[in-house]
Amino acid sequence: MKRILFVVIIGLCLFINNENVVFAEGQPIHEEIIYNILIDRYNNGDFQRDGQVDIDNPTSYHGGDLQGIIAKLDDLEEIGVTIISLSPIMENAENGFHGYWIEDFYSIEEQFGTMDDLHQLINEAHDRDIKVVLEFVTNFVASSHPILEDPEKADWIVESSETSPEWMGNVDKLNLENPEVTAYLMEVAEYWMEETDLDGFRLQAVDQVPTDFVEQFTTRIKELQPDFYILGDILETDDNNGELISGTKLEAIENKTLYHSMSDVFAKPDQSVEAIYNAWKNSGKQDGLLYIDDFYGERFTQKFADNGRNALTAWTLALTYMYTSPGTPTLLQGTELPMYGGSAEESQRLVPFNSGDSELKEFHNRISSLRSQFPVLQHGDFALVGSSDSMSVFKRTLGDETMYIAINNGSESAYVDIDGIDSGMQLTGYLGDNLVRENENGTYRVGLARETAEVYSIGPDTGINWSFIGFVGGIFLLFVVGVIYLSRKAKKSE
Repeated sequence: MKRILFVVIIGLCLFINNENVVFAEGQPIHEEIIYNILIDRYNNGDFQRDGQVDIDNPTSYHGGDLQGIIAKLDDLEEIGVTIISLSPIMENAENGFHGYWIEDFYSIEEQFGTMDDLHQLINEAHDRDIKVVLEFVTNFVASSHPILEDPEKADWIVESSETSPEWMGNVDKLNLENPEVTAYLMEVAEYWMEETDLDGFRLQAVDQVPTDFVEQFTTRIKELQPDFYILGDILETDDNNGELISGTKLEAIENKTLYHSMSDVFAKPDQSVEAIYNAWKNSGKQDGLLYIDDFYGERFTQKFADNGRNALTAWTLALTYMYTSPGTPTLLQGTELPMYGGSAEESQRLVPFNSGDSELKEFHNRISSLRSQFPVLQHGDFALVGSSDSMSVFKRTLGDETMYIAINNGSESAYVDIDGIDSGMQLTGYLGDNLVRENENGTYRVGLARETAEVYSIGPDTGINWSFIGFVGGIFLLFVVGVIYLSRKAKKSE
């Protein structure tokens, strides 16, 4: 309901500005908002599956399952999520809570549920216009997988010296240069596409996979279903990871460069927001999957809390940048609360849904609604307009549509003067209801209080908008008349 109300408010602002919203085709993945779920550590919805659960053991199952995700779909819809990305669901070796110790590619891990549960999850998600993407492991199998006991498949496995993350100590590496292995994994992918109504795969550690395999695998998937999303996780940071997109059908991969830059800058006040822009520019303007929280280390909330920063403040700044810059916003489960955690073990605990900041959830709703409403925030060109200490103003342009994003990460108020805007215009803010009008010298001064952010659209300077005031007044008058009418009607019936 709150999301619908905010969309209505945006519509009224457009009415004020007489702004024409540009609808242009771009990369569909940029229109999505992704929510990453580690199934076992999300929400326990079926306590009958808790035979192996031991929440006091960080390496055991903690009880999250598919029914637990179904129970939270309304909440995910409320904060604007359009894709839920699930950790691997195939049958795993004992205590394979993360899903990477696969023993059977064709069965669902019983701790998570059944095929019927998966069908229900996908159907109910689709009823809410939420897509479902499944993480697909191509690199490894559990050391207990049956193929390791088959002498005819000895050349399916190659030696690996990788030991990080910790779960890799119980796996064997598949030989993805073997055509038989490639054919087998393609058959597995086709099975899950045929048996379910999944919307995409997320390839695990795609930067550790031979490019030829990625090309063959993704090409085959797109032949079967052209609109099927194929995303990629990245194990190691590398500014050249963007090359993975070239020659393959991957839509997007994780942007670890911006992950480190955003989390570092917004963890403390008075850090340069322009530094994030420069990191993006120096990486060849890669966009991809943008995220600020990670399963394998310290939570962003923990990081800035250790610096004494307020949760709502830090997340408002970070989310504003992530949702308005090029790429696809990606949330980690529990981010909306938010969640704390100083290590992977703490970050991967069950989501404490009974806690949370209602104001932060409301901001998630507002910023996701804003991004969804304006294609320029999804597909527009991105440029730095100006900076003043820890405050920066950015511009996104798509056709005739332009929006400005201002973020003040400083501990004091600041402003940036903008030129290049036609005379007689005004900038209307959507987050803090700020209004910027032209100065005498023809510039527009964007000022923000300490540690705040704003997103502006441009429209003619309306001065006092009597038509809008009349419109709102008319609505209020109709409301009052309706209340009086119903009150009198109720008295007559007594």
